[in-house]
Amino acid sequence: MNDFVLALAGASLFARASGALWWPERHLLVVSDLHLGKAERIARRGGTLLPPYDTAETLSRLEDEVAHTSPATVICLGDSFDDDRAAGMLPPGLEERLLRLMAGRHWVWIAGNHDPGPTLPGGTQKAELYEAPLTFRHEAEADCVAEVSGHFHPKATLPIGGRRVSRPCFLADDRRIILPAFGAYTGGLAANAPALSALMGPGAIAVLTGPRICALPLAAITGSSRPARVDRCG
Repeated sequence: MNDFVLALAGASLFARASGALWWPERHLLVVSDLHLGKAERIARRGGTLLPPYDTAETLSRLEDEVAHTSPATVICLGDSFDDDRAAGMLPPGLEERLLRLMAGRHWVWIAGNHDPGPTLPGGTQKAELYEAPLTFRHEAEADCVAEVSGHFHPKATLPIGGRRVSRPCFLADDRRIILPAFGAYTGGLAANAPALSALMGPGAIAVLTGPRICALPLAAITGSSRPARVDRCG
């Protein structure tokens, strides 16, 4: 099983290689920062033309996670759409795929900074969600505990086997978990960036996603201690 178990406030949560977070006890799947419609939004605003396949690719990955876990509840931690207009501009075929995923499930859209109030195809919209003992929100709040969030798209770059490998990653300590972006065409903020270092405690770890999920101390990435062995991340 290519998962890594994270403990937060007594809950056992599985960081999955895809970047999703699975809470088996509650049959609850969490994803963050899907950014559906990103290529369309960039083109609409006169930016670089990207192949318009990001939404289909993201939905395919989400379909795989839903098929594997069969969740009763799905929480999307904000920035699910790349802006408010994108939520109402999904091509019919892609909107139908999304609605099929949502059917029969409690689907929660948490508001993000990109999509604070979109017109969404079904589901429940919330600013944040408390599912005891955890709080799910878009962006971490420094003074909070037992918190699961997204927003920052954390990413780690490491020297592995003579090359540098960059992967999205979870960040976790005894107070919070920050998820990587789940969507295609999403960039990332370095795991050692000041905004992230300020949120994470001294025992924090980074859990790198990809073909072989692995974890290492965040200090090994920030350089505040001797680098850990990371050859198993290859």
